[in-house]
Amino acid sequence: MSTKYKVLDKTVTMSRREFAKAAAAGSIVVLAPGCDTVSQAFTPSAAQMATLGASAWTDLKKQQPTTTDSRYVNRMNRVAPRVIRAAGGNPAEWEVAVFDSKSVNAFALPGGKIGFYTGILDIMDNDDQIATVMGHEVAHVYFNHAGQRYGRTAATQAGLGVAQIALGGGGQTSQVALQALGLGAQYGLILPFSRQHELEADKYGLRYMNSARYRMQESVSFWERLSSSKSGQPPAYLSTHPSDATRIAQLKQEIALLESGAA
Repeated sequence: MSTKYKVLDKTVTMSRREFAKAAAAGSIVVLAPGCDTVSQAFTPSAAQMATLGASAWTDLKKQQPTTTDSRYVNRMNRVAPRVIRAAGGNPAEWEVAVFDSKSVNAFALPGGKIGFYTGILDIMDNDDQIATVMGHEVAHVYFNHAGQRYGRTAATQAGLGVAQIALGGGGQTSQVALQALGLGAQYGLILPFSRQHELEADKYGLRYMNSARYRMQESVSFWERLSSSKSGQPPAYLSTHPSDATRIAQLKQEIALLESGAA
């Protein structure tokens, strides 16, 4: 099967294998992230990404202890179904876990997996702030940001062979797959998405929490509080996102639009 690729200012037709060989040989230049013409050819299907997510989730739960403490679990069980339904999903198809760690972090994986750390729940004043982060993470999944990142990573690395290894299963999640999912080689290290993906997740996460009837202004309160709590090294969750000022400005703009009915 041949595919059209945009290389500099020309469009050429070649198979994926031919493209990979040419890229590996340096015969062509893979376009920078942001140009999806090349990366789309390497982007896995939703089913493949769900398989990767499930594998990483299983491995992660083996490495990181989860908690059944009702102080955390009950809060998550209240918020997650409302946000998932507001995003158009079925809560029964999602799995939510709270990891017992002081890390101020949260993540979501393709296939409907959401992980929050006790550390981030400890600094959340109310369910609205949980919905802020929950909506953001659900948006990452529904907009297939992991799949898009995978495609770009694989394309940049002349990824035909790499992609096959990463998607081949065998019980081991490859480094390329981990990077696409937003996980470091040591699970628990959350890697950043692109600035574009993060702001898109903010925007639609806000809409999900609004549709779920959570108070949108609490999203601003949460990020302002997290920003002001920085002392030296920022909290992990904050460090993987756009600048505080950029995020808060966009949230305020989106809140105004939603409240006015213009969005």
